[in-house]
Amino acid sequence: MHELIESFGLVAVASVADAVDKVCGRRGYLDSCIKPRINDKRICGPAVTVLEAATDEFVPPQHALDLIDEAAPGSVIVISIEGGETDVAVWGGLMTAGAVANGHAGAVLDGAVRDLTEIRRDYGFPVYARDVSPGTTLGRYRTVASQVPVRVGGVMVHPGDIIVGDVDGVVIVPKAQAAEVLRVAQEIDARELEQAKLIIAEKALRKGLAKYGRI
Repeated sequence: MHELIESFGLVAVASVADAVDKVCGRRGYLDSCIKPRINDKRICGPAVTVLEAATDEFVPPQHALDLIDEAAPGSVIVISIEGGETDVAVWGGLMTAGAVANGHAGAVLDGAVRDLTEIRRDYGFPVYARDVSPGTTLGRYRTVASQVPVRVGGVMVHPGDIIVGDVDGVVIVPKAQAAEVLRVAQEIDARELEQAKLIIAEKALRKGLAKYGRI
């Protein structure tokens, strides 16, 4: 798995998205509003998942807190909100401190993040979120499960799926098809590199398109 993750870290996110389309026959990229909110750092790692649901209890996000401490280093924490407001912050400075302490690769949220100044200043930890909000989950949402399939940004995410993201967006690679997706994504990258060289050399976009059939 480590070598697979390292290899995905070298492939263009757009190529990974195209490869998931081709290999899996369905979309793997998340809604475009889920984007980097702290910095432009790339993320790449296996998903560990948390599900939240509405509540009027003032309880901490225990499943998320436990997962941050218990998940393997290099994990990407993925948090989903079940049928509710997505502008509530499901991630903040203290959770970031825990994630950094445990060597995690990033967080992907189908909700909001807060404490941006603190996270940028003290940690530089990459967080991809739907929004930014000062609002707390306390009295609004509670975690109900971890390491279960969740829907984030219009895509189902299973524990162990590979998350790849940068300023282009976030792509979910199903773990069962990850090796084939990587192979196809690498082929796409290589072909585009040759195509770009031809376009520059010939000073003609159409010649590159005619030879490689890709745009």
